[in-house]
Amino acid sequence: MIHTKTPLTLVEVKEIVSKLEEKQELKAYLKKFTKLSKDKAEKLKEELAGLNNLKMKEEHVVKIIDFLPMDAEDLNKIFIDVSLTEEEINAIVEIVKKYGS
Repeated sequence: MIHTKTPLTLVEVKEIVSKLEEKQELKAYLKKFTKLSKDKAEKLKEELAGLNNLKMKEEHVVKIIDFLPMDAEDLNKIFIDVSLTEEEINAIVEIVKKYGS
């Protein structure tokens, strides 16, 4: 049963699932694909929110945190339904690069 429909980052899912020891397969997947710690993911989320970009929805922010796009091409794969200006793209990528590896 679905209680609410809220987009979650992989970091948030990892935290929820960590409480469910019997879900080892899912935990292994999340460990493999989670790129940031919870603290860094929250800081990145705050910085992205600080851009006050009305085009950037919560779903976009979640995917940015999950994939950490390092260039305009990768970022545009997340914003398929929205056109961002070059300035908006550069602002987002600049923030993401501080958190990427």
